Amino acid sequence: MTTRIWDLGKVKTDQIKRTGKKLMVQFPEKFTTDFDENKQLVESLTQGTTTRVRNQIAGYITRTLTLAKANSETEPLEMEEEPSE
Repeated sequence: MTTRIWDLGKVKTDQIKRTGKKLMVQFPEKFTTDFDENKQLVESLTQGTTTRVRNQIAGYITRTLTLAKANSETEPLEMEEEPSE
């Protein structure tokens, strides 16, 4: 009998994404790419969430902002390469 190990990736529930997006829209200047800062901020902004849900929301916000920052840094590099061809 063989056992399979599934690589599930980063799946977040709709509640986590919805809450994270809502917080980023309401307080865009407060969140950073630092997970610990975001965790404390999410804890102060949300009421009655468990530690696990708070960490998932903070992780979603951190990842979203990190990816957005990385995309904004690479786009100008791609634009600069086009005219030189």
